[in-house]
Amino acid sequence: MEFRSNNLLVTGGAGFIGSNFIKYILDKYKNLKLYNLDLLTYAGDLNNTKQFSANSRYKFIKGDINDKNLIEDIFSDYNIDGIINFAAETHVDNSITNPEIFIKTNINGVFNLLNFANKFWMNKPFKPKKKYAHSRFHQVSTDEVYGSIYTGSFSENSLYRPNSPYSASKASADHIVRSFNKTYGLNSTISICSNNFGLNQNKEKLIPKILYNIKNDISTKIYGDGKNIREWIHVTDHCKAIEQIFNNSKAGEVYNVGSENELSNIELAKLCYKIFDKKQNIEFIKDRAGHDFRYRLNSSKIYRLFGWKAEQSIHDFLKTFR
Repeated sequence: MEFRSNNLLVTGGAGFIGSNFIKYILDKYKNLKLYNLDLLTYAGDLNNTKQFSANSRYKFIKGDINDKNLIEDIFSDYNIDGIINFAAETHVDNSITNPEIFIKTNINGVFNLLNFANKFWMNKPFKPKKKYAHSRFHQVSTDEVYGSIYTGSFSENSLYRPNSPYSASKASADHIVRSFNKTYGLNSTISICSNNFGLNQNKEKLIPKILYNIKNDISTKIYGDGKNIREWIHVTDHCKAIEQIFNNSKAGEVYNVGSENELSNIELAKLCYKIFDKKQNIEFIKDRAGHDFRYRLNSSKIYRLFGWKAEQSIHDFLKTFR
C-alpha cells in the first residue's frame, strides 16, 4: 500500500494530533519520507515524537510556518510533494487575551505554505508540473468555524459563523485554502473535525485538565452551568479520516469528521470522576466570552464516499488511566 506523497511535510507534528498522525502514517506506509516542521511553542513537545524520532524516514525541523526562507528551503531540499497542516494556535481562551498570534499563525502561516506549494507545484493556474500532478495540500480545521448550533448538525454546506478570534482565524484559513484551489487550481482538501481526545494532548485542554485535577485532588473549574455540549472523537479515528481524504478525495473537497458522541462539559467531568471512583469536586466559574453552546457535525459524506466512521469510545479511553 502506498501513500499519495513520497516526501510529506507535516506542520505542527510535535503537537497532539500531528504527532499521533505521524506515528500512524509512518507505521502503516513504508514508501514515504516525512518531514515534521514545528516551532515548539508551549503546545509542541518533542517527547510526543520519541516513538518515531529514530525512524530513518523521519526528520524533524524546528521552525515557523511564517518563515519564507525556511519554507522555500524545505521545498527545495526535500522535494516536498504533499503538505498536511496541523500547525495552529488552538486555545480559545488564549485567542481572547492575545488574538494577534492566532492571526499570524493560523492565517498568515497558512497563506505562506500555500504560496510556496503553488510556486513549486504549478506551472501556471490549473496546470501542475508533471512531477507534482499528484501533490496535495490538506488543511486540518475545526468544527468551531461553523459557530454554535442548538439542534441538528452542521453539513459541509453550512455557513461559517465563527464566534471567537481562534475560530475566526481557522475559518479565514479555510477560505484561503479554498481560494487557492478555485483561483490557481492548487490541489487542496479540508477536514473539519470535532473535539479530539487521546494521548499527547496538552494539559490546557479539558480532558487532561480534569484528569490532572482528579489525580491531585484539585477542584475542576467548569464555565457557566456546564451545559455546553461538544462532540468527542478519538485522535486515531481523526488520523484515519485525514488519511482517507488525503489519499482518495477529489481536489477542492471539504469533509466533516465527527463521532456522534456528544457530552456536555458537566457530563464529561462527572464521567471522569465516576470512572476514577472519586468524589466530585467541581466548581462553576464565570462563563467565557462568546462561548459556543453546542457543536455537532454531520459526517455522512466521508462515510458515504470512503466508509470511514469513528470507532473508539471516550469511556474506554478514560478507563485506561485508572
